[in-house]
Amino acid sequence: MGILTDVWAWLTTGSHWTGTGGVLQRLGEHIYLTGVCLLLSCALALPLALWLGHVGRGGALAVNLSNAGRAVPTFAVLVLLSMGPLGRYGDWATIVALVLFALPPLLTNAYTGVREADRQVVEAARGMGMTGGQLLRQVELPLALPLIMTGVQTAAVQLVATATLAALPGGGGLGRLITAGFGNYDTPQVVAGALLVAALALLVERVLTLTERLLDPMRRQPGRTTPV
Repeated sequence: MGILTDVWAWLTTGSHWTGTGGVLQRLGEHIYLTGVCLLLSCALALPLALWLGHVGRGGALAVNLSNAGRAVPTFAVLVLLSMGPLGRYGDWATIVALVLFALPPLLTNAYTGVREADRQVVEAARGMGMTGGQLLRQVELPLALPLIMTGVQTAAVQLVATATLAALPGGGGLGRLITAGFGNYDTPQVVAGALLVAALALLVERVLTLTERLLDPMRRQPGRTTPV
């Protein structure tokens, strides 16, 4: 119980939360880094995956290539990028490494969601004279939304956890609390930093789950009940 008491004491000490390098500053840096990487990842992966899923060509190759990228350690990519030209431009090496890490679940889930949309519904909409763009926006995308949001949740939680690596090349975020704790042999600070990262990941997942419920048109249909 000694370590738990020490961790609680560290977390409830006001001076650890404010000022330069405090928890609030590092938390803001972590949220900013995660948000930027998630937005860039979605902007790159989702349009491509939705289009490939709609036309039904080339998607399997794109998904396999993105999944193969999961085998490459994010830390190794981060180190290589930090040593290159990107390392001279602030957090861009970290951002590029994290974006590459977040692409596979976004690409895979969005493509699979569109391809697995109810074919009878899709063909009925096509028979009504819908264009390809209308079919994608009004039929395939709503049907694929739950799986797309699952990919977004997975990518977001992974980014929150992996963004702690930004501290290793000197970046910001909650990882700085952990590395500083290791440097000072301060075990309570290390554990507190890890707990803060875990709590942020759980919070992000919950927010995205609620967002999906708000966006999903199937959940908003009158009289429809959602299974518990």
